[in-house]
Amino acid sequence: GRLVESGGGLVQAGGSLTLSCKASGIILSVFSGSDRAWYRQPPGKERELVATFNRDGTTTYEDSVKGRFVVSRDNAKRMVYLQMNDLKPEDTAVYYCKLSYPGSRPYWGQGTQVTVSS
Repeated sequence: GRLVESGGGLVQAGGSLTLSCKASGIILSVFSGSDRAWYRQPPGKERELVATFNRDGTTTYEDSVKGRFVVSRDNAKRMVYLQMNDLKPEDTAVYYCKLSYPGSRPYWGQGTQVTVSS
């Protein structure tokens, strides 16, 4: 299986982007039974957790994105989304999606670049 992110790009501060993460080669029961997460890695910094959509339906957000980002998923399409609003220059990073199924090695996407200009 693999994950492929899309939807990144260049946007002005205050703008919006929606990132998508498509899972392929992963059966539905594994996808729906997984914790899904978005991470980001700003230039010169460590990768950090941004948001999660857990298998129990709960969501979590890193403090700096609360109220601006929304994580969602479509199990039937095996998709995970990250709606990003009111973007700030400090949101500039490579964004990665991750799928974690209990007892299995997690899947990572290759990343998509988001650049927010001031």
